[in-house]
Amino acid sequence: MRTPLRVGVFGLLGSGNLGNDGSLEAVLAYLRSEHPDAVVDALCGGPEVVSARYGIPATRLHWYRGEYRTASRLGSVAGKGLGKLVDVVRTAAWVRRHDVVIVPGMGVLEATLPLRPWGFPYSLFLLCASGRLFGTKVALVGVGAAAIRDRATRALVRRSARLAAYRSYRDTLSRDAMREMGVDTARDEVHPDLAFALPTPASGPSGPSGLVCVGVMDFHGGNDDRARAEEIHRRYLDGTTRFVRALVEDGRPVRLLTGDACDATVVAAILDAVDSPLVTAAEAASLADLTRETAAADTVVATRYHNLVCALKAGTPTLALSYAAKSDALMARMGLDAYCHPAREVDADRLLEQFRELEKRSAELRQTLAERNRLIARQLRDQFAALTAALFPAHDPAHARTRQENP
Repeated sequence: MRTPLRVGVFGLLGSGNLGNDGSLEAVLAYLRSEHPDAVVDALCGGPEVVSARYGIPATRLHWYRGEYRTASRLGSVAGKGLGKLVDVVRTAAWVRRHDVVIVPGMGVLEATLPLRPWGFPYSLFLLCASGRLFGTKVALVGVGAAAIRDRATRALVRRSARLAAYRSYRDTLSRDAMREMGVDTARDEVHPDLAFALPTPASGPSGPSGLVCVGVMDFHGGNDDRARAEEIHRRYLDGTTRFVRALVEDGRPVRLLTGDACDATVVAAILDAVDSPLVTAAEAASLADLTRETAAADTVVATRYHNLVCALKAGTPTLALSYAAKSDALMARMGLDAYCHPAREVDADRLLEQFRELEKRSAELRQTLAERNRLIARQLRDQFAALTAALFPAHDPAHARTRQENP
């Protein structure tokens, strides 16, 4: 009798970010379809949410429960410091129990949003080092990467990538960034974002006539923008609010979308500033919910990367408020690279111009998106086939045929 595969999933999962959870959902669907005998559990940020939503056992990523709260008192500083030491043992013990650990998607090799080296980069390094120590394959699957200036963060990310047994990226920019940081990417592949593998709503637009979905974000710039974070946030919020107000003045219903729990403050600010019954807020709990919302719209304008993924997957003409190169790359992949607008410098007037240009080409762009989505579906089948060959060779049909032909 064959011993069941022991597969772990790792990351900031169940912590309120719908994109991260969507990537997990796609990998779990793959495992349940192609490797139903696998025994799966998680080491993650929100274990209670992951267990309840996906039905797998889950363990808290950090020993210290206040890991992501600012440490201002001596006790909390000491707790964080002790937690870093305890997590070495906890992570190693968890990794050792598995044959394979998968990091599903997410921007785990980038710092396009504020990030400290002793936070998730340190956790990822512990994972990959433990995998190498105990012979557990660690796979970074469809992840995002970007050049990192901070020396300590860059060192941890580079070392983690080198220690991983398998790497694939969600765009060419990510692979190029890791190559520039000194990682040998000759065998690494690029595939579409894992969230594109999730089911797509069967029907087209069903919302009110003229509905525009506006995906917002609690945006303060990236890791290198800390000195002007509040200025960036103010400009982003002011420009987005002006844009929403202009849509309302044209009589357009607007549906505000989020992608992380922290985005609720931006929704509240826009609702308060515009104060119109034409503006409502969605309560999406998953990428499936977001995809349904965007499928019901005539047009989408969005900031968060996975808001864009959902809208593009739904086939809805989309304009990106782009905060990182990954958004521009995604829009180019889908044939909408002319419809990007900088999130750091939102100009409501120019944004309206781009929006109107986008709507004029709506029928043409819907056809383009349908074609691109068909191609992406084929590319993701290749991603999962490559994953099986790399991580589960004994379960790979091609491997099995080779063994039969060459006993």
